[in-house]
Amino acid sequence: MSTTSALDQIRMQIQWNRLLSVVEEQAQTLIRTAFSTSAREAGDISAGVYDVKGRMLAQAVTGTPGHVNAMAASVGFFLQKYPLAKMKPGDVFVTNDPWLGTGHLNDFTVVTPTFRGNEIVALFACTTHVVDVGGKGFGPDGRQIYEEGINIPIMRLAENGEFCEPVLEIIRTNVRNPVEVEGDLYSLAACNDVGGQRLLDMMKEFGLDDLAPLADYVIEGARAGMAAEIRELPNGTYRNSMRIDGYESPIDLVAALTIRDEEIEVDFSGTSGVSTFGINVPLTYTQAYASFGVRCVIGGAVPNNAGSLAPVIITAPEGSILNAPHPCAVTARHVIGQMLPDVVLGCLNQVIPDRVPAEGTSCLWNPVLLGGHGLTDEDYGDATPFAINTFHAGGTGARPNKDGLNATAFPSGVRNTPIEVNETIAPLVIWKKEYRTDSGGAGKFRGGVGQVMEISHAQHAPFAINCMFDRVTYPARGRNGGGDGEAGIIERKLRNDRLNAKGRQSISGDDHLVVSMPGGGGLGSAFERDPAEVARDVVLGFVSPEAARSVYGVAVDEEGRIDEGLTKDLRAAR
Repeated sequence: MSTTSALDQIRMQIQWNRLLSVVEEQAQTLIRTAFSTSAREAGDISAGVYDVKGRMLAQAVTGTPGHVNAMAASVGFFLQKYPLAKMKPGDVFVTNDPWLGTGHLNDFTVVTPTFRGNEIVALFACTTHVVDVGGKGFGPDGRQIYEEGINIPIMRLAENGEFCEPVLEIIRTNVRNPVEVEGDLYSLAACNDVGGQRLLDMMKEFGLDDLAPLADYVIEGARAGMAAEIRELPNGTYRNSMRIDGYESPIDLVAALTIRDEEIEVDFSGTSGVSTFGINVPLTYTQAYASFGVRCVIGGAVPNNAGSLAPVIITAPEGSILNAPHPCAVTARHVIGQMLPDVVLGCLNQVIPDRVPAEGTSCLWNPVLLGGHGLTDEDYGDATPFAINTFHAGGTGARPNKDGLNATAFPSGVRNTPIEVNETIAPLVIWKKEYRTDSGGAGKFRGGVGQVMEISHAQHAPFAINCMFDRVTYPARGRNGGGDGEAGIIERKLRNDRLNAKGRQSISGDDHLVVSMPGGGGLGSAFERDPAEVARDVVLGFVSPEAARSVYGVAVDEEGRIDEGLTKDLRAAR
């Protein structure tokens, strides 16, 4: 089909919009049918459609960059092992290999060919984070991938429309939550099946024999749109570095971003080497989040597919923590990988400072809580065993002309899991979940505030937490004159001591765990912030009256009443 006429352009655009609805229904099928709270409540998934060359054509709106962009590369690995000629109707393929999938064993990726007659017309792929894969559990304490759980190579999950029972039996035997994990595998296969059926309906409706013309139109259009935006930027190399907590020692993330005509290259040479613990990052995950950092401010309106991803080239030296080779432990790869957009944005701030946000908490603050025999320092007794992965977040960095988002996951985009759900599926009591006052970095635009959670065991038994937190030693930095966000704190309330930011630790049955999540950095001078906005922050509990006076130079009481004379004097004194 020629795309030279205006009518053809309109027809292609209608087909493209329909394709987007297909992949969104694919994703919603996964969310509706998933067993685990990570998919059902937090939306820690991805879904997309690929042409027969393995090029990503469209992704669902629901999903995380780490899953979506890493999965874009993952489908190519599936095709290397199972070329189209080896695929048959009724086949479903699966892997959770970190280097062939989305970076750690907890993510299962499922790929399904869609047949129209005897020909494959597309591939559907999806990913979700399952609650458990065995091993040491979801945490950073593993020293090699072999300790982190069961590793399924790229293989058939179903053949001739029937699930391979030996594969399911092996997985069930090796995980702590067999019902949830197996249920999620069925949900992954189901969502691809729905996507395939809707695609065939679409092709019939539009009279399409194959997707090649539409695929070329979508990919070339996105490539051209991205290239056009890059051409507007000055060529050159821009450098930035960021120090974060790490595990056994601090980690330096170092980037050189080069703008070259119609492409952007990000090179992470100079970044710290691999860790001896499970915070290492496979290259596909590094590429996923680093490219997302670029796309946040360049080509944001361009569809995310193989075309728009191609002009963004991400490299990291093998042996660095951002290109960790097998058999490095990688379970907590998100703690490091999700920092990369901030590093990339720090480079771009030198080019387009009016379009770049401040640093945020960035990495998720997911308390992984466990109870059962051998998991705690004290005897667990006959209390109900459990393992739960809860999704929560600190504040994001202030945005150009806007405050940061409070208790919001960026860059991952997953939702906070409701405490009612957590208390239903585990013997826990969550006594507090509230905004953390004064945690957002000060500025003309304030950084987003974090949150505070207080948790205990409902049966007064001990429980453990797998900590995978950062921004405890090195908080999010403000930008362009803005203040830093507050660092995070993990502590036992009654013992009045602080826990380490990473690793498994135990809480006594009579104690409470308190998790205070970090805030994002501010943008611009705090004394340029509108006093009325400061007063509003005080009323909402984001800023204390004391900080309003000392940091912002605004004299305001808890009711939001401003002493204008004193405020004028405070600001004049600065």
